[in-house]
Amino acid sequence: MNMQDEQDTYLTALAGRLRAHGLSADRVEATVADLTAHLEESGTKDPEAEFGPMEEFARQLAPEAATPDGPPEEHVETWRWTADTGVDEELLNRFGDQGWEVERVDAVGRFVSHRDLARPQRWEYRRELITRGREDLDARLAPDGWEACGTWVIYAWFKRPKAASLGPAAEIAAPPPAPARTNFLSRKFYALLASLGAAVALGGIAAGLDDGDASSGFGFAAGLLAGACVPFGLIVGGRLLLARRNR
Repeated sequence: MNMQDEQDTYLTALAGRLRAHGLSADRVEATVADLTAHLEESGTKDPEAEFGPMEEFARQLAPEAATPDGPPEEHVETWRWTADTGVDEELLNRFGDQGWEVERVDAVGRFVSHRDLARPQRWEYRRELITRGREDLDARLAPDGWEACGTWVIYAWFKRPKAASLGPAAEIAAPPPAPARTNFLSRKFYALLASLGAAVALGGIAAGLDDGDASSGFGFAAGLLAGACVPFGLIVGGRLLLARRNR
């Protein structure tokens, strides 16, 4: 069996377990599509190495699923959220101190997190720039206990439990409720968008003055702005679609 067959077998079995745990067909389809996109984006061919044993991963994805005894399991809660690189490390460590463990970064750049309600533990995080491949980072950071928990474009995030340094103090007695927000965009992010808009506008004015025709400058600026908005719109649209599917 080649790596592609192993990936298909893993995802097919996972979909079956998620349906058995009571997830709707739409949620199962969206989840499997999300995981497939993640594997393609990361270049990982071994889903078990990426996500862990299938049955355990299925329980993480469906914490509300019914157990063989009947009542639902309520000891794990999940939360997906996003932040730009101006605030991501600060927020990851803040939420890590509240017991949130990041499993991965999904196809639209959200941190997929879960928290054990019975015995929540503190986590710490760091972000690294990918320059020569993820494998080099993994090898360099693994001796200090850092474990990869997601990649997005040119960045990789790593986590490690604080229990290694704090011992029993890493357990949280009374964790706060999950944040109501799911988007955390910094002022730097909005400033970047404003700067982009200003640069496009100035480019349009310059083009119009150079041609002696204001309408050509406005057309040039509109084209640049539309082109710049396409990837941003795709990302936002993808997040809204996934959020709707996961309701």
